[in-house]
Amino acid sequence: MFDAMDERKTSLTPLKEILDRMFKEGGLPFDMDNARIWKVWEGVVGPSVARHAKPLWIKQRLLRVGVSDPIWLQELRFQEQDIREKLNQALGKEAVERIEFRLGQ
Repeated sequence: MFDAMDERKTSLTPLKEILDRMFKEGGLPFDMDNARIWKVWEGVVGPSVARHAKPLWIKQRLLRVGVSDPIWLQELRFQEQDIREKLNQALGKEAVERIEFRLGQ
């Protein structure tokens, strides 16, 4: 039992090594400035929508949003363009090209 634990410990990569490699290979896999989406979300969509829909991640200008139920999912799909425009305006750049709404995430 202890041999397996010792083996796992030696197979771990030090965080410093991971970060060094990440920055040498071109930085973070996302734009840190886009993390502001989580701060501006409620102001952009309003408190009632924010209770039912939350940003999950953003990659390559695609924002995935988890939605609480099918009614909100349908409503938000109709509002995608407006939400996207307001988000980009709040961020001061074209950070979001498309929003993908997903049920129950």
